[in-house]
Amino acid sequence: MGTVSSSSDAQLDRNALAALYEETFRNLEEGTITEGRVVALTKDKVIVDIGYKSEGMIPSDQFSSDDLANLKIGDRLQVYIEECEDADGNLVLSKEKADKMKIWEELEKMYKDEKSIEGKIVSRIKGGMMVDIGVKAFLPGSQIDLHPVRDLDGLVGKTFPLKIIKINHRRGNVVVSRRVLLEETRDKKRQTTLANLKEGQLIQGTVKNITDYGSFIDLGGIDGLLHITDMSWGRVGHPSELFTVGDKVEVTVLKYDRETGRISLGLKQKSADPWTNVAGKYPIGTRVRGRVVSLTDYGAFVELEPGVEGLVHVSEMSWTHEVRHPSRVVAVGDQVEAAVLNVDPASRKISLGMKQTAPNPWDMIEGKYPIGTRIEGKVKSLTDFGVFVGLEEGIDGLIHISDMSWTKHIKHPSELFKKAQKVEAIVLRIDKEKERLSLGFKQLTRDPWDEVIPSRYHVGDSVTGKVSKVADFGIFVELDGGVEGLIHVSESGLDSSQKLEEKFKLQEDLTAKIIKVDREERKIALSLRDHQLDWERKQVDDYHSSQGALDQSLGRAVKQSRKRAQADDQE
Repeated sequence: MGTVSSSSDAQLDRNALAALYEETFRNLEEGTITEGRVVALTKDKVIVDIGYKSEGMIPSDQFSSDDLANLKIGDRLQVYIEECEDADGNLVLSKEKADKMKIWEELEKMYKDEKSIEGKIVSRIKGGMMVDIGVKAFLPGSQIDLHPVRDLDGLVGKTFPLKIIKINHRRGNVVVSRRVLLEETRDKKRQTTLANLKEGQLIQGTVKNITDYGSFIDLGGIDGLLHITDMSWGRVGHPSELFTVGDKVEVTVLKYDRETGRISLGLKQKSADPWTNVAGKYPIGTRVRGRVVSLTDYGAFVELEPGVEGLVHVSEMSWTHEVRHPSRVVAVGDQVEAAVLNVDPASRKISLGMKQTAPNPWDMIEGKYPIGTRIEGKVKSLTDFGVFVGLEEGIDGLIHISDMSWTKHIKHPSELFKKAQKVEAIVLRIDKEKERLSLGFKQLTRDPWDEVIPSRYHVGDSVTGKVSKVADFGIFVELDGGVEGLIHVSESGLDSSQKLEEKFKLQEDLTAKIIKVDREERKIALSLRDHQLDWERKQVDDYHSSQGALDQSLGRAVKQSRKRAQADDQE
């Protein structure tokens, strides 16, 4: 009985061991991860015991050189069961696949917990970048940054914190985003910035964008506008003259609208307004030097110091030349000397004069050309109202059309003068304030209206001359001595249907009666009508005179005949 009992107990132990063995075998399924112990190291394999009926083998090339150097018997490893038995009955294990499955498990946990992970950009592909986060992941172009990135190739090799936004282990797809983390950081900064933001404070920022009208400054999650007019007290042509994207800058908060979120910034407000001391620094009459910063049709703006500009009007650029445009005298960038003419701090205006830095030649005109002086010059230009004669460089005199002839009616100066013609004239008037010099041409000769004309021409006389001009209002007739008389249309003897220019021709001889000699107005009025009437009266008078003489002659003849008849009768 004892023998039978011992045999039964042994059988039971063997069955229990077999059952345990079978249970272990069932738990070691292919495609799962289990823990094993290193039992041997060969040149090309690592032998691992996972509690299976045989040890498993892992190729050495699945270990890094550092891992192999540090690996020793007894170390425990996570391994992946590829095959429980290959063709030779060996257990095939993989450390590489175990590592990858572990990585996937960690990635899925990070995705679930919304944690970030470091990733290295390895290459640029269509639509974005390929990133190494332990496995290959896709970083879309729209998720790289808060703003479009122009140089994507420049990101290759760089490491960034990323967030998993999509994962599919079965397909092996992982999509990551850097933008999500940047937005989170920006929002946190924004809240901090807004909580502490107040008008008048100085704040550090980074130039984010530059436009024609200003620069946008990143203050920490929120942007503020630094307008071009608030960049400098001086002239700024374009914000790019002062800033480039990425510049660090300290600015003043000018205005913060909490409803709209708009922030206005200022840079020039960090320093005092230079116009506050302008009146004391640049009193009227002060000579200053400055740089021409811009030109307009009406003058040149000169920078006296940063933020302070004065205007040199074209009329204040030269004593002697008529400056039609400032570019004829100065150019942008020129250093010029000027005198302060007026200061208006309230309007932020300073009037400057360049010509005031040199002597005014008109101050010497009166002494050089006293009234009555006979001068000689060349005709520089002709206008409808007169002729400008150059006396010296920059000094011109005007012979007005009314001072060209004592006796002739001059319709246009070109009747007597030509450009560049040398002429003599008499100085009549000098207006230093208006810089005008009046000359007379007719004054070179004595005024014939003083004696000659009044003594030569009398009302009632008939005179003969040549037609010199025909106008709508009358006919000018040149008489002896160069004097002109006017036959008004009402004195022409023509009816309203007839036109003067059709009846009278230039240089035609005309005889007319003087009906007025006006010494004050220097006019002789003529009449064809009165001359014609006088001629007709004379004809009538001559006729009557001749008829009377005939009657008297006939009367005498009758009387003599009667006397002879009486004498005959007496005999």
